[in-house]
Amino acid sequence: VRIPEGFNYELYNRNDIERILGDKAWCVSFKDSACRCFGFLVSKAKYVYTIDDDCFVATNPSGENINAMEQHLKNLSSPSTPFFFNTLYDPFAPGADFVRGYPFGLREGVETAISHGLWMNIPDYDAPTQLVKPAERNTRYVDAVMTIPKGTLYPMCGMNLAFNRELIGPAMYFGLMGDGQPIGRYDDMWAGWCSKVICDHMSFGVKTGLPYIWHSKASNPFVNLKKEYNGIFWQEKIVPFFQGLELSESCRDVCDCYLELAAKVEDGLGPIDPYFLKLAKAMRTWVDAWKQLNST
Repeated sequence: VRIPEGFNYELYNRNDIERILGDKAWCVSFKDSACRCFGFLVSKAKYVYTIDDDCFVATNPSGENINAMEQHLKNLSSPSTPFFFNTLYDPFAPGADFVRGYPFGLREGVETAISHGLWMNIPDYDAPTQLVKPAERNTRYVDAVMTIPKGTLYPMCGMNLAFNRELIGPAMYFGLMGDGQPIGRYDDMWAGWCSKVICDHMSFGVKTGLPYIWHSKASNPFVNLKKEYNGIFWQEKIVPFFQGLELSESCRDVCDCYLELAAKVEDGLGPIDPYFLKLAKAMRTWVDAWKQLNST
């Protein structure tokens, strides 16, 4: 691992996960990218940035390298506007503002919990779309950041993602995926659905758009289809489930929200497949681990 001057790192493997979490280690996925959430668990940083190993620095239309981390920090350190859509996109971006007719009482905005970046070159497609459009590449650079409105879900991709760990950290659990599980490639989707519902409840904001990274290679669509197969069918029931969710007023922090969400997953999605009963248990175990490692 080559680390630039001025930075440091801690490298963890499965043995470390088992050693640190003990009998709770089973809630961290095995042989799957979902295991990245262990890093979220042990980090003490206010802001977390997660990026895939096939993603690199992209350039803007002027040919300049994009500083993805700088843009994510700008997104996270400026307010979001989830309660009323601004047609000029992010009003806090340079050269923009609130348009005529935007309520003055909402212009202060709310804290931003998640910054969802995008990708040049290889789009983040599911396996069926990959098979239909094997040569498609994203060459469009849209110079915009927008807040995802309250009550609206979105497909969160973990390839180029930053979040405020102090605000939303316990909700960024990437589920049980991969080895030994009946589903894969829905780890970031699951975290996105859960965290968005909780952000809406807690009045936090979620932004999407800039920054772009360069996604260098497409994964094998046939391997992806095998991983996604159950998820492709299940998501048609999962999404309406999350769209209809309301958390109780007694949920005052993210851990409380996540535990109530786990109970709703057990009751609402458990009849679809026993996997969701196991996932609900894993969600509770994740919160226990979070509290154990972040008690101070």
